[in-house]
Amino acid sequence: MPLIPEEPQIHESAQGPRVTPASGRTAPTPRPVPGPRPAAAAAAAGPQIQLIPASAEGALDAAEEAVDLLLESGRAPGDVLVITTGEQHPWATHELSFGEAAYWAQHEAGDDVFYTGADMASRAASRPVVVVAVNGGSDAAAATALPLAHTRAGALLIVCGDPQQINSVLGAGV
Repeated sequence: MPLIPEEPQIHESAQGPRVTPASGRTAPTPRPVPGPRPAAAAAAAGPQIQLIPASAEGALDAAEEAVDLLLESGRAPGDVLVITTGEQHPWATHELSFGEAAYWAQHEAGDDVFYTGADMASRAASRPVVVVAVNGGSDAAAATALPLAHTRAGALLIVCGDPQQINSVLGAGV
């Protein structure tokens, strides 16, 4: 019985077909980029900024999805800080019920995703990834939280909310 030759090997340099989305389909929710940029570029330009369009009511859900995707892509939970501009994240509300000392001790431990409100975010330390949920609150809360989040984000800043509101608060395109 003759031997069947093996299939030819496809070399890594070979380019596959380019896939383009079909016209008329709705675009999926933008996904956050999980990895940081090279250190030289990140140091010069600050963190990469991603905007995930969402209503105020959907911003917290969009932030949760972004966190899930980051964790699934290999990010360590302690790399992520989530800031809300409106109602606190349920985790933060629960943990604050045990007192602020215990709540901030978890932040300092740095081994899990940490959730905080815009009113307390100035106390939070920098983390590689900061996710902001513009889930209501005043424009002043967003105007305070967004620049603060930018200074706290080492590699990636993800902002979930209404792009028009975010741009009007910041006075520039994100």
